[in-house]
Order: sequence, then structure tokens, then C-alpha cells
Amino acid sequence: MQKRPCIVNIVNFIRAVEPRLEMDLYEPVREQLALLEKYGMRGTFLLQYDALLDETYVNMLRHGAHETGVWLEIMEPLVKDCGLPWRGRFPWDWHSHVGFSVGYTPEERERLIDCVMGKFKSLFGVYPKSVASWMIDAHSLGYLSDKYHITASANCKEQWGTDGYTIWGGYYNQAYYPSRTNALAPGGSVETQIPLPVFRMLGSDPVLQYDYGLNPESGAASSQGVITLEPVYTGNAGGGGVPAWVDWFLDEVMSGCCLSFNYAQAGQENSFGWKAMKDGLTYQFERLSDLSKAGKIRIETLGESGEWFRKQYPLTPNSATTALSDWKKEGKRSIWFCSRKYRVNCYSEGGTFWFRDLMLFNDSYAERYLRDTCKNENMTYDTLPVTDGNRWSSGGKRAGWYFNGKSGPLDVKDCAVEEDGENLRIILKTSGGSITVTCRTASLEILAPRGLDFHLEMVWGQSAEMDGAETSEKTLKLRHEGFAYEARLAAGFFKGSAVVPEQGRIVLEMR
Repeated sequence: MQKRPCIVNIVNFIRAVEPRLEMDLYEPVREQLALLEKYGMRGTFLLQYDALLDETYVNMLRHGAHETGVWLEIMEPLVKDCGLPWRGRFPWDWHSHVGFSVGYTPEERERLIDCVMGKFKSLFGVYPKSVASWMIDAHSLGYLSDKYHITASANCKEQWGTDGYTIWGGYYNQAYYPSRTNALAPGGSVETQIPLPVFRMLGSDPVLQYDYGLNPESGAASSQGVITLEPVYTGNAGGGGVPAWVDWFLDEVMSGCCLSFNYAQAGQENSFGWKAMKDGLTYQFERLSDLSKAGKIRIETLGESGEWFRKQYPLTPNSATTALSDWKKEGKRSIWFCSRKYRVNCYSEGGTFWFRDLMLFNDSYAERYLRDTCKNENMTYDTLPVTDGNRWSSGGKRAGWYFNGKSGPLDVKDCAVEEDGENLRIILKTSGGSITVTCRTASLEILAPRGLDFHLEMVWGQSAEMDGAETSEKTLKLRHEGFAYEARLAAGFFKGSAVVPEQGRIVLEMR
């Protein structure tokens, strides 16, 4: 297998106010800078507009080797400096309709961006290369790219309801060129994409985060908890403050098959306070330093990674995030494949293997806020579900497409993952022989040995999409948020809730 780059961005972002809890917001920045200097590493510091108005932060970051950029949340001084009314509860309000670009009209978004970019240039002499946020709408990303020629952005990991932000169904890890109509989905072509790589933040646990909080009887959590590389998370589920989880993440996830490059973002926002992040961040930085010195990872600024990505890829590449073990050694495996057409999660637990998630990307499915504004505290970004193992599970049924034989789920004794150019090959070893799953840019192929009796069983508990689906021999027609789409079989047949192979072969085309 060709050795692929393994890139880590250390990104810390800075707020000047935290209305929920009184704390020293300068201390985390001072200590993060000291840790980076101790280990000889470079990081990216992204300043919110209120932090740009505070000369203490500016003086900390005006000189040195670190990258300084913008954290694009909207707060009172920025809005007032643009001559707009402030609707928030506090000078900084995290509710989506006031604290993010989606709460403002496209014309207002451009005014807000011009204001913060102008302020940055007045302080640092140049426009920033990197502008990120938990979520930036497609109109604003296009404006930042077209007018200011920034080289990198970043957005939040996949999550449902956390902090009021649902970001669900996107390119799972690494980076992608967003669609000009939907900031969460890759553009399908050079013409429909924004030429600005967006990196997925926080180092999400690829095994456990996806359906964290799911109760198979009652369904998914309305607001998910967090299992990420963020050093403040120290619970039993794992996270960046648990050394054993960090070791597993860096050794297992960051070295697996990836097709393009392995990636993680480390660091922490200052508004968690230094005490909460100190131990986890110190441990992580020591590990990252050792891995960097050993040549196993590249530590880069966000802007540098964006420039590299643009030189490497004219279109969003195929990528994979692979974990053939879970950190608790409970026999769980998770393989994510993403292309500019779809994403799929292949998952194994207790000897059972299934497609836990399958989402389609389509430039015609526009985000809610492309021209409209978010009206309340909760924003929603999504794509087109074919199966959703988190949201569609209930009534004792874990949703997904299961590999079944005559008498139930096939017993998968082992699985392996291989790279085949830009395609990903997954080999499932069963008592009846090996099944090969090949993930390509616009199709998913399953090939079984002669004589093995198997099919894919589509399982769901509650799903408006599946309950209203129309199935013919070759086509599964679905509707999500009023948008019609389909998955089509080039080989195999839909038969009730089953996908039946044709001469041992199933090929699903992503349309």
C-alpha cells in the first residue's frame, strides 16, 4: 500500500467573552502558545471579531511562526460595526439565528465578512488565509473564496442536535470542496464546487460518535454527546482527555487505509478554560511531537494544508477513515468511505456486518439557508439519506443494510481493507467464503463467491423516507424534505426489503 500523508492541524480559536461562566480567557492562549513552543510545533489561532478588538490577543499573536486567521461567529460588536441591529441575549450568543452567518441575509453576510476581514487586515497587514466556524453557509464560503481568496476553511464534525447544531450527512473526515448550493456536501464538478477546501474539525471517534446516545428501542438522542479529540472530554465513552483513547486514535485511526490522506484537528477553544484542557492537551502535544519527529505525521497550519490540498486535488478526492478496532476492544469496526457523490459507513459488531449509513450528495439539493435565514436557535445541515443507522433506528431495530443469509445475518469472522488506486476494497471473511465490497466514486459493488447464499436486508425502525419509498426491480426512489432522489442497481434486484444479487453481484449506482 502506498504511504499516504498523515496531517494534523493544531487549531485553537479565541473568544473575548464567555457569558455563561466567568473565567480567564487569556490563560488558555498563553499556555497553548507555551506548549507549542516547548515542543517546537506550529499551530493556527483563529480569532473571533471581539478578540480582534482586544489588543492583548493581537499582541500575543502578531509575531511568531503561528498562523493567525478568523473564527467566523457573529457577535454584538461586529453586528453594530456593520450598522445592523443585534438580536442576541449576550454580547456573544451561540444560538444559530444570531451567532452564525445563517441568521443573516446573504447581503448582510457579505457586509459582516467585509467588516471582519477589513479589521483583520488593519491589524496584521494581510487578509487571513484561513476562516472557519462550526458552520459557514455556502453563500459566505463562496464569497470568502471569490473575493478574498482564502485557502482553507473548517467546520464542525458530524453531530445531531449538539449545542443546537445539526450537521448530518456530510463528507465524514479529511477535506472536501463544498457545493455552491450546500456547504455540507461536496460539489459534484469543478463548475459546481467552491475551490476552497473545508476540513472537518475535532477528530471524531469513527466507531462510537455516529450513533452515540442511540437507544435501539426508543431511538436516537435528540442532542448527541461528544467523543472527539478535544482534550476537555474525559468520560467513560472516551475522548481527547483520556490517554488510552488518544493512543488508540493516533495509532489505529490515523494509520489506517485512507486513499487520500489521514487527518485530524487537535486543539481547543479558549472558552473551556485552561484547567479543563490542560492535562489532555499536554498529553496530546507530547504524543504529536513524538509522532512528528518519527516522521509518522505532518503538523501543519490550516492554511498550509489548504494550499497543499488545492495543489493535489482538482476535485474532492475519494477518502477513507478506517478503524478495525474500537478503543475499548469490544470487537467493533468502522470503515468510512467518502467521494464527491456519496458516503457510506461499513460497520461490524458481534460478528454482524452492515452498512450503517449511506448518504448521497447532490448539487440540486440546496441547503436551507442558501437564500433564506435561520429563524431560531437550531440550525440544520444535511444531505440525502439512503439509510441512517442513527436516526432511523427504533423499536428494537438498528437501521441499516445487513449482509444476510438464509437464516439471518451472515457471521463475518474477519474483515480486511485494501486500497485499489482511488477505490476502497473491503473483504469480509465468512464461513462460505469471502465477500468483496468495492467503493468507487459513483458506485458500490458487492461480489460474493459462487454458491454463497446472501442478500442485503434493508432494516429500519421509523423513517419517513423509507415508509414512503417506491421500489421497482432496479430502483429505490426516496423523498427527503420534499426532494426526490434515487439509488439504482446496475446489478441485482430490489425485492421487498431485500437487495438480491444477480449472479453473486450487487452494484448500487449513486444518483
